[in-house]
Amino acid sequence: MQSNSNGKNPEQLARAWWVTGAGKGEILETPLMPPGADDNGAFVTVESLYSGISRGTESLVFHGRVPKTEHSRMRAPFQEGDFPWPVKYGYASVGRVVDGPAELQGQTVFCLYPHQDRYRVPAAAVTPLPSGLPPERAILAANMETAVNGLWDGSPAVGDRIAVVGLGVVGLLVAWLSSRIPGTRVTAIDTNPDRQAVAEALGLTFSSESGPDDHDLVIHASGHPSGLETALGLAGQEATIVEMSWYGDQPVSAPLGAAFHPRRLTLKSSQVGQISPARVPRWDYRKRLALALELLQDETLDVLITGECQFDELPKSMPRILIDGRDTLCHRVVY
Repeated sequence: MQSNSNGKNPEQLARAWWVTGAGKGEILETPLMPPGADDNGAFVTVESLYSGISRGTESLVFHGRVPKTEHSRMRAPFQEGDFPWPVKYGYASVGRVVDGPAELQGQTVFCLYPHQDRYRVPAAAVTPLPSGLPPERAILAANMETAVNGLWDGSPAVGDRIAVVGLGVVGLLVAWLSSRIPGTRVTAIDTNPDRQAVAEALGLTFSSESGPDDHDLVIHASGHPSGLETALGLAGQEATIVEMSWYGDQPVSAPLGAAFHPRRLTLKSSQVGQISPARVPRWDYRKRLALALELLQDETLDVLITGECQFDELPKSMPRILIDGRDTLCHRVVY
């Protein structure tokens, strides 16, 4: 069996994207997890087809802006290295199983894995795609899972007046899901006028300005402190504001004076790492991910993928996507 110049078996090596410094990254050789069995059975080897770049979180990682207090909590499921760097980070991989249990052989699966051309994980870590879901779109699964969790935390109801502030991928998915609840009035808000075409393609009502303060539920997903101020101003009496933005180490000033107390507003955080307590008795992470994949079967959602590059182009493309990519929603990496 052939070995590389370091004496390692090439079949036990993969190529992965690593953040190696502030705004810098490389594709490096990375050992595969050794074969074996986990608590629930065998391992699978996956050949990557596509992965998705999550601009919000990956931008913070790329710039070394994960606070020291969150280094442990912000670890991705199959992250290698430690913050700030070098670190292998990502969580939106779609690939084909080339080795593993017979029932998974040849299946196209989603895995919360970083950007890597081939990987070996416990079989329980992969979720087969539902019939009819193209692998090209399945890279949105982690974003959809976050949107589902945010709405579980917000508990929208039939007929609610809902505002979503910040139309990145997660915000657009939250607004799209909310609009499918009977009787809701959903307004999708962003200061970037280029978001209007995407929002309207999803059947949403777009606005670049804040509207009346009569909303039952407001979701904030812009990642900017000014967006939180907008969200608070949109909330009606006894309303709930769900904060889905994660600011990293950025200080945030929240205007909790004025009408915040007289209106008896509820400001609630949402983070995909924890399932809403009300759902825990009946749901787990695997069920939630399977639901997210089922919800992605609408071809309208292809509008959320706004760019594509080859895996080998990441050292040049990633800075552009994460620094200058204001018009980028989900960027697809092709292997």
